[in-house]
Amino acid sequence: MDKKTKKTELILETSLLLFSQKGFYATTMPDIAKKMNMSVGNFYNYFSSKESLAQELIRYSSDKVGAMIRSVNEEDCDSKEKIEKIVSLYFKLAVEKPQYLDYFLRVYLANKEIFKDGCEGMVCVASFVTEMMIFFEDGVRKGELRDQNFFSAFGLFMGYLGGFVFLNGENILDNNLESFSKDVAFNIYQALKVHEAS
Repeated sequence: MDKKTKKTELILETSLLLFSQKGFYATTMPDIAKKMNMSVGNFYNYFSSKESLAQELIRYSSDKVGAMIRSVNEEDCDSKEKIEKIVSLYFKLAVEKPQYLDYFLRVYLANKEIFKDGCEGMVCVASFVTEMMIFFEDGVRKGELRDQNFFSAFGLFMGYLGGFVFLNGENILDNNLESFSKDVAFNIYQALKVHEAS
């Protein structure tokens, strides 16, 4: 990784943290530059506007989560085990690097006007969504998961995970987030699996 690529990644990580903590509008480019010990002028050599930075951040965080799911998709195991691994990795990420998920929830979903030019629909989260599609298609092909509309399966899976991450962030859960992995994975599998005809 060359020096500029390394610096860009550091800017992205720092920006993710600040945007997810303070929100998009309350965070300025000078705030990020200051945190990076960079001049504002130099900072603009990397990103010409806050909007272009915001769009790059959603691609960046989507790529990170997508790579995590790809690693599970490439494993030789059944859908039940893959669900357990995805849930476990997702909750681990929520605990260790919450800014990846907070940015999605607090900036991307809450400020769609920032993403209207160039990030319409699922364009900027394609790497993550594609891996989830591959997961579902593989499970259906193997006869392990019910064949259903992608968004209905995706909404169930991610809505459940997102709900738990939200409850954890609000300090509502009666135990640490990762302790719920097994039950959550079991419930998701029960909801998505092929049901035997009675």
